[in-house]
Amino acid sequence: MVSAYCVKCKAAREMKSPQSVTMKNGRHAKSGTCPVCGTKMFKIGG
Repeated sequence: MVSAYCVKCKAAREMKSPQSVTMKNGRHAKSGTCPVCGTKMFKIGG
C-alpha cells in the first residue's frame, strides 16, 4: 500500500486503489482516494 497525506483529514493515510500516473514533466506519481473521506490523494515519486 502507498501512504500519502490527505488534505481534508489532515493526516497521513493509506491510499485506496492507487494508480501509477506520469505527470506532464515525465515524473512518476501515484494517484488514489482517501479511504475515510473519499478525497483525491496524490503522491509524487511514488
